[in-house]
Amino acid sequence: MRDPLRTRRPKIVVIGGGTGLPVILGNLRDRDVDITAVVTVADDGGSSGIIRHYVNVVPPGDIRNVMVALAEVPNIYKDLFQYRFETTDDFFAGHAIGNLIIAALSEMRGGIFDAVQELSQLMRVNGHIYPAANEPLELHAQFADGSTLSGESEITAAHKLIKRVWVETSDHHDQPHAVQPVIDAIMDADQIVLGPGSLFTSILPNLMIEGVGKAVKESPAEVVYICNIMTQKGETENFTDADHVRVLNQHLNENFIDTVLVNTRKVPDQYIDYQRWDEMSQPVRHDFQGLRDQGCRVISTDFLELRDNGAFHNGQEVVHELLNLIGQPRYRMKRRL
Repeated sequence: MRDPLRTRRPKIVVIGGGTGLPVILGNLRDRDVDITAVVTVADDGGSSGIIRHYVNVVPPGDIRNVMVALAEVPNIYKDLFQYRFETTDDFFAGHAIGNLIIAALSEMRGGIFDAVQELSQLMRVNGHIYPAANEPLELHAQFADGSTLSGESEITAAHKLIKRVWVETSDHHDQPHAVQPVIDAIMDADQIVLGPGSLFTSILPNLMIEGVGKAVKESPAEVVYICNIMTQKGETENFTDADHVRVLNQHLNENFIDTVLVNTRKVPDQYIDYQRWDEMSQPVRHDFQGLRDQGCRVISTDFLELRDNGAFHNGQEVVHELLNLIGQPRYRMKRRL
């Protein structure tokens, strides 16, 4: 019987947000794969948060960065799209031009989803960019002490142990729903990739949308989690890699993570500039037995890229492993506990 993956491009769906997502997508862009990026719409910080406050649209920052990562236009277009006005420009201070364009087109087209599809054509995006929902969502968290907060920036700034998160529409009247192309892409995927990115504020907000988490669990694709290299202040301090996976599984009430990519190269002591990278806390500790107890296949190697006194994923190495997984026999033998 002919292997369908040998006759067509593998379909890879990457789910997340924040700064980690574009690193993976940028390295996937030039590979012979069909890429779909599902991007969180629950951001409320920076330029995105200000635009969301004054214009009732989905925060555009994560979508802007993903679009640049997948765009195949001259660099001057990308640079212009990413340009952020200086703080001395009182009216536009801190705003990225791309954020303003996405917000404007969202108003013109009556929603973020159609706006992003149209802009993707203009930017010659190699792949698909799907906002996880077509409306701005609000992230909520319950902490271990029973208290609750709403808003991504408020939740992170609380520096408290998070028990669970969920999302609501901004008006709190309706249950958030994913647009159908998001569900279709997940169900038709050959591989689903989560991360890298903030566990509670970039990855889980997508999975908490009605239909998205269910589709990820039901999809025949293997689910791969790219574990963070560093823990994050206010979210995952003192977490092991197994703790990250445990939180994901608990939120979806099932051990749905099949494979975990774990960095094993040590971050040099005194290398991290914790003032510049104030969200980084400490290297994620390893608990390989804890991962295996949750039914995970563990791929551990050097995924580390040291630059600018920060610790990040080496996108080339990560993508190399993702593509290796697609070619392995076990890849199509999805295992659930």
